[in-house]
Amino acid sequence: MIYTCTLNPAIDLFIETDQLKPDVVNRTNSYDIIPNGKGVNVSFIMKMLGVDSTALGIGGGFTSKFIEESLQEKGIQTKFTHVAGISRINVFTRVLNPNTEYKEVNKGPRLSEKEVQEFLNVIASLTDQDKLIVSGSFSTGIDPEIIVEIAKMSQMQGFNLIIDTSYSEVLDTLQYHPFLLKPNDEELLSWFSVQHTENLNELADYTKRILANGAKNILLSLGARGAIYANNNGIWFGNAPDVKVVNTACSGDTMLGTFVAGMEQGLAVEDNLKKSLAAASSTAATSALTDFSDLDDLVDQIEIKSL
Repeated sequence: MIYTCTLNPAIDLFIETDQLKPDVVNRTNSYDIIPNGKGVNVSFIMKMLGVDSTALGIGGGFTSKFIEESLQEKGIQTKFTHVAGISRINVFTRVLNPNTEYKEVNKGPRLSEKEVQEFLNVIASLTDQDKLIVSGSFSTGIDPEIIVEIAKMSQMQGFNLIIDTSYSEVLDTLQYHPFLLKPNDEELLSWFSVQHTENLNELADYTKRILANGAKNILLSLGARGAIYANNNGIWFGNAPDVKVVNTACSGDTMLGTFVAGMEQGLAVEDNLKKSLAAASSTAATSALTDFSDLDDLVDQIEIKSL
């Protein structure tokens, strides 16, 4: 079984408005209310691609109930650890004049040590037949060191661990050989205390260092420039297709879910990277997740080259 794990799930409210002025009532053109959290999104994406998963998470209140029911309605199994607090609501506002996007992201509920341990007991049941995808930020009360503890459990229990979170503690998981890391370029550079570079060869060198330190695979998202995938067999770069961006919040989750699904289905590296880039760009062009209807047109814009 593939398990996705969201340690700070959310309901996301997407708003479009012509303008955003202080101290007056700003009328919206439209809004969407969407169950979210990076692991939640990965489960949705994989389900659309025919790959089943069980969504793990830590949540509470009416918001968590909405998220879990939304997953179940799509045929996705859930196994959430329920807590006393209320899962968060985030707000993403697209202002048309000027063309600007505002992102208001909340911290989430504070968890107790007992609640965190209850969640870890679920992870303790995983076996060498399983994959676990840990995505996103952690609720208040969850020490980022938990990702190192989960990595150690993955080595002891034999399950493949996939990590998509920005905490610097990810570097401490490398000794336990995580199956796949999915940082973006900003996160990757921060791990090496580098301010900025757009040089693809330099970015490729940093992925090599991650692999040399223990990771088996790395999928590096570069936003509008594309993505790099690297393992011990090579390094590949793919450009991003040209789309009109509506919201970028779920693009990385779409890329990861599509890529993991492609791995499960045995796609060749080049084909999998193309499909993942196209899917991520398709999601960026909508307020929700892609429905994959425009994938063929976007794939035609992508070229893969070795670095």
